[in-house]
Amino acid sequence: MNRIVTILALLAASTAGWASEYSKVNGSIDVAADQKIGEVSTVNGSITIGERAVVTSVGTVNGRITLSAQARAATLSTVNGKLILGSGADVSGRVSNVNGDIHLDAAHVGGGIGTVNGDITVGANSRVEGGIHIAKASGGWFNWSGGTPRVVIAAGAVVQGTLKFEREVKLYVSDRATIGPVEGATAVKFSGDNPPN
Repeated sequence: MNRIVTILALLAASTAGWASEYSKVNGSIDVAADQKIGEVSTVNGSITIGERAVVTSVGTVNGRITLSAQARAATLSTVNGKLILGSGADVSGRVSNVNGDIHLDAAHVGGGIGTVNGDITVGANSRVEGGIHIAKASGGWFNWSGGTPRVVIAAGAVVQGTLKFEREVKLYVSDRATIGPVEGATAVKFSGDNPPN
């Protein structure tokens, strides 16, 4: 009995100061710096997670998600919108969308990156585990096929796992980056900070 009481006390202490969730149907959400929240979600609106804030899942249907510097999350997902990870941001799980660019700035993703339409930039000194997957556009309102996605793996970046492309992409990999095997594309090496236009 004493062990159960101790465990319950530890669980309560570990979640002290956490808000269970923050959700809206229409409208943007701003999570303040240093705040701790569970699930954050909206349908039509952007989500900004402030610096050093800690959240679990973050999701929206139409809107951008920004994970500010040093913020942490379990997963990030949107259907139509950009995903931006600031310097030192950390996502332990997957980062995914259907339509919209994905940009990492010296950030970490532990569960891979997935999209259908949109450019991906794994910025300098970023790290991705679980690979990158760009799925084939299947048509329909959510999966309209735009231009050719551009994927850039910058200097000092590391992508562990397979880079799998089910549609045509332009893949640029810095000569100072480290990547896993590539399926469905040919990597173009570049030196310096930026690939050719």
